[in-house]
Amino acid sequence: MANSKIQTAAYPSAARLADSDCYPQYTASLKCLEQFNSDKSKCQEHFDVYKECKKKEREARLERNRSRSLFS
Repeated sequence: MANSKIQTAAYPSAARLADSDCYPQYTASLKCLEQFNSDKSKCQEHFDVYKECKKKEREARLERNRSRSLFS
């Protein structure tokens, strides 16, 4: 029961957003929305950068998973 205070993510992809390589792009998007009173049209470039980062992060995770053996 001593370990009950320790919580770990069930899957690596469920890690905290703050641990993501895309966290700076995420926060930049939020700051933009805040600056322009939630006018999404003014922040499209930020959204695109964040989306591209998440795409690359996902592709890297899939590649890592492909190289793993289920039986090792």
